[in-house]
This record gives sequence, C-alpha cells and structure tokens, in this order.
Amino acid sequence: MATAQLGAKTRTGSGKGVARKLRQGGEVPGVIYGHGRAPQSLTLNGREFDRLLANVAVQSTVIELSFDGTMARTLIREIQRHPFKKQVVHVDFQELVAGEKVTVEVPLVFVGTPEGVKTGGGILDQTMHEITVHCDPSIIPNHIDVDVTPLAIGKSVHVSDLRVPDGVEILTDPEATICIVSAPKASETPAAGVEVVDAAAEPELIRKTKEGEEEGEES
Repeated sequence: MATAQLGAKTRTGSGKGVARKLRQGGEVPGVIYGHGRAPQSLTLNGREFDRLLANVAVQSTVIELSFDGTMARTLIREIQRHPFKKQVVHVDFQELVAGEKVTVEVPLVFVGTPEGVKTGGGILDQTMHEITVHCDPSIIPNHIDVDVTPLAIGKSVHVSDLRVPDGVEILTDPEATICIVSAPKASETPAAGVEVVDAAAEPELIRKTKEGEEEGEES
C-alpha cells in the first residue's frame, strides 16, 4: 500500500465566488466525506497538491490528510480541472474506515521484453493500463505486474492471467485483453522485379509527324 502526506485547512465559505478567490490565491478548494462524517470543506495549497499528483498513483495511494490538528486516511475520489487549463479547480477526498473495503483503480506495470518482439520483430500493443479491484485499504496494491516476457507473436495476456495478493478481488472483466504481441507491419518496399511507375512523372509527348517532315525535325 502506497501512502503520502498532505496538509489542508478547513474553510467555512462556499460558493463560486469564494472558490474563485481561493484559486486566484494559489489554493485549491476541496471536500472530505465518508462513513459517519458530515462533508467538510477544505482548502489545499495548490503547489503542494501539484507536487503530490506528479509523484504518486493517485487512484491507489492512501493520502494521510492533516487538518485542524487531526489526521484522516483518505483516497482521492475526484479531481476537477479547468476545461481549457491544467489547473485543478476542486478535489474530493473519501475518508477510509477500518474494516470497510474500497474499490480503486490500480495501475499495471509491464515487465520484460516479449519473445515475439526480440526474435520476431513484433510489436507489444498495450490495450489496458489499470484494473479495478475491491479490497481493504491496508492491502491496496501499489501496482500489479504484468510479465510479458514469454509472449510470442499473436499471444496475449488477459485479466484472468493476473496474480494479485490474497484479499484483493479483481472487478474488471476477466476476459478483457491487457496486451498482445502483434506481427510486424508488412514492408512497403516493392518486391524485386516489380517496376515502380512514378505517377507524378511528366508523360512523354507523342505527336504525329507531318507529311514531308523528317521525324525528329522541328517545324
């Protein structure tokens, strides 16, 4: 289980005007909610939150959120961004409760070089980069390894092939394809003996020789 620490402050103001002023001052409005907790409005330091996002897998990292002299173990459930900018405009935290399982997205990490890539010039096509699991917060995997080393051309890995820790239930469709080694693309070089015609070449001008005029003589 990956964890990270983040500080916050409680706030009492609400509404678009208050949120706009906070963002203009480099802060990000947020809220924490959970079982048995009334939603509490918070304010985050924008730069600290950006650094957090750059260094953790947000969906599967437990955030130890400190505010008002207390600490709550949380998961980030939603990050709202400006439609045209990269700016975060709001964050939702869910407080974790001991004994309550949670559903999270866990990233996949591809390990090794497929045999079909090394010896056959194939291409590894990664069609899935995370899966959904259900488990106790204390055993949320940081990531799940996908060993692609033995894959020959045409072979694939499915969700049902994954190995996860005891107590972790995979909710993603077990038949879904995670990756496949495709055959190399056909060469576009023309086969030997095949003449390539340049369609853009200027056609040869053929004109009928006038009577009494030698061929090749200009009129």
